[in-house]
Amino acid sequence: MTSPLELLSVEHLLSEEERDLRDAVAHFVDDRVRPSIADWYEDGLSTEAVRELAREAGKLGLLGMHLTGYGCAGTNAVSYGLACMELEAGDSGVRSLVSVQGSLAMFAIWKFGSEEQKQRWLPGMAAGELIGCFGLTEPDFGSNPAGMRTRARRDGDDWVLDGTKMWITNGSVADVAVVWARCDDETVRGFLVPAGAPGFSAPKIGKKLSLRASVTSELVLEGVRLPADAVLPEVSSLRGPLSCLNEARFGIVFGALGAARDCLAAALDYATTREVFDKPLASFQLTQAKLADMALELQKGYLLALHLGRLKDDDRLSSQQVSLGKLNNVREALTIARECRTILGANGITLEYPVLRHANNLESVLTYEGTSEVHQLVIGQALTGENAFG
Repeated sequence: MTSPLELLSVEHLLSEEERDLRDAVAHFVDDRVRPSIADWYEDGLSTEAVRELAREAGKLGLLGMHLTGYGCAGTNAVSYGLACMELEAGDSGVRSLVSVQGSLAMFAIWKFGSEEQKQRWLPGMAAGELIGCFGLTEPDFGSNPAGMRTRARRDGDDWVLDGTKMWITNGSVADVAVVWARCDDETVRGFLVPAGAPGFSAPKIGKKLSLRASVTSELVLEGVRLPADAVLPEVSSLRGPLSCLNEARFGIVFGALGAARDCLAAALDYATTREVFDKPLASFQLTQAKLADMALELQKGYLLALHLGRLKDDDRLSSQQVSLGKLNNVREALTIARECRTILGANGITLEYPVLRHANNLESVLTYEGTSEVHQLVIGQALTGENAFG
């Protein structure tokens, strides 16, 4: 049998260093994630497990790996993307842990923080000793962050924050939350809120049917008083959080393919060993048609992701191009996961196989970091010059 990504002979498109890093992350997933993921998904990921995974990811240099200095590995964008792909082949929740830590919380501090803020937080976050979260989405404002109701007002030299954030990965285990709030002058500023600050709480969201191997929380800010140096000084507009989201979306372009690849590998293995009407399931024309179509879309998505990674490494990647990648690759990954479930039949609904777990996770990935509809409008605006939002 030929591996789906070997059909197009794409290995030569990667450098030796990129392949070595990818393989190291794959070994980490095989050794550390796969043996436990079914239990983590069924029972929910504990705080202790999150912290242990973060420390191990830190030792591998995966946290903030595409950033430079402050203990970060300083890899190229393609290497970061490949790491996301291997992590999500294990589970979307594990990739989300690394992505939120590096591309949202750490990137915000690295890009917009003061030198003192960077020195205080980034080395510990890169090592996985400190965990961060990113508070932008609100209960009533997801796709429209400009409508945020979280407020920050000056009181002498201090800032006082009031509001609520929702669907926050790592929230209840985080040591620091990057919280975006609207100030009295209507600018949007980022604030570093340490865990344990009076008036700040992060209740865990339960009863999830997706991303169960990930901690998701609400952030509640009730008169949280912060010193003047808690604000990120280098940005005062929505450009700040939106640029962070663009970093995270780039990781998703690669990551979703990892989930799809894992589903397709499971379906291939199952189809070649399962006998139906006294012959392998893989010998039926309809099964081969499904496998061929899925392998084709997986390879197209991979070439798209790799192209976007090279553009990013050349500092030529636009937000519209990231939208193209996120829209296509998540949508196709979810289609692949669902189709693989049909090949496995009833076995596909169990945690013995990864396909429905991946499909459930991808239902969340489809809508976080920008819904498919939002990305369609971003692309539509680039094509027509017309703003169709709102």
